Amino acid sequence: MMKISSQLLLLLPLAMGIGIAMTFQTAINSQLREYLHSPIQAALLSFLIGTIVLAIFVFFQAVPKPTLHSLSVIPWYLWLGRCLGVYAISISIFTAPKLGFLTLSGLIIFGQMIMSMLLDHFGLLGIEKTPVNWQRLLGGVVIFLGVLLTLQR
Repeated sequence: MMKISSQLLLLLPLAMGIGIAMTFQTAINSQLREYLHSPIQAALLSFLIGTIVLAIFVFFQAVPKPTLHSLSVIPWYLWLGRCLGVYAISISIFTAPKLGFLTLSGLIIFGQMIMSMLLDHFGLLGIEKTPVNWQRLLGGVVIFLGVLLTLQR
């Protein structure tokens, strides 16, 4: 059980803000798709603008910049995150208008919970092992039931 602390009270709204930002991002990118006639082109423009913004942040960041050598020693599987981001953005742009934002968000959260339970349970990718227990499993079931309820329009 997590203790309520001032740090936790700060982290909760920050983490919830990710969900808010992702929903806005999907809505904006879905509208952009209409102008560009393709979810892939909308995703490309989204990533291009995001890359420019991140490059500006990195330029002004007061930490050492990566070298070609430091980039070359990164394990291959850590590069997959970029591909997963392309998948997530492109597919959300494609599916949001068809499923609706509530159902899409519920499915995303349910998928995140299932994968998170597996990563935690097996301690994959350097994460500390946290076994699946009945409370965590019940949380996933409740989210899934919530998703089923969102399908009723």
